[in-house]
Amino acid sequence: MRLNHLASFEVGLDTVLDLGDSHLGRRRVINIIGGSFNGPRLRGKILPGGADWQVLHPDGTATIDTRSTLRTHDGAHLYLITNGVRHGPPDVLRRLAAGEAVDPAEYYFRLFCRFETGDERYQWLNRTLAVASAARTADAVRYEAYTLD
Repeated sequence: MRLNHLASFEVGLDTVLDLGDSHLGRRRVINIIGGSFNGPRLRGKILPGGADWQVLHPDGTATIDTRSTLRTHDGAHLYLITNGVRHGPPDVLRRLAAGEAVDPAEYYFRLFCRFETGDERYQWLNRTLAVASAARTADAVRYEAYTLD
């Protein structure tokens, strides 16, 4: 198995909507306001309208569950689902929550990426799994995605 760079993603985020504590943990929704992706076989824009339906657990771990729509540079539409985990020391997580710049090496943020499309040019994505290493900023998530080949 090899990892091959798929694309660099920058996902613009709106403010956190805190829905409060449920039986699963503290539910938060973070709307996606746009963004971009750029790689050797995949590039384009992230359209507004998706979100991260995130759950914060008592130990500070965040379970990531995003859905977004992408438009490639040549007009194809892709559906992207990411699932993942973000965790780290409590002081680091507090700094992230406050919108401070935090070195991604100070916390763990990994994603599993699945794509769906009906566009013939990108059918290969329907059969491809990808993983990513991510970083959170005050108003965005940036990640490097790699296909599992």
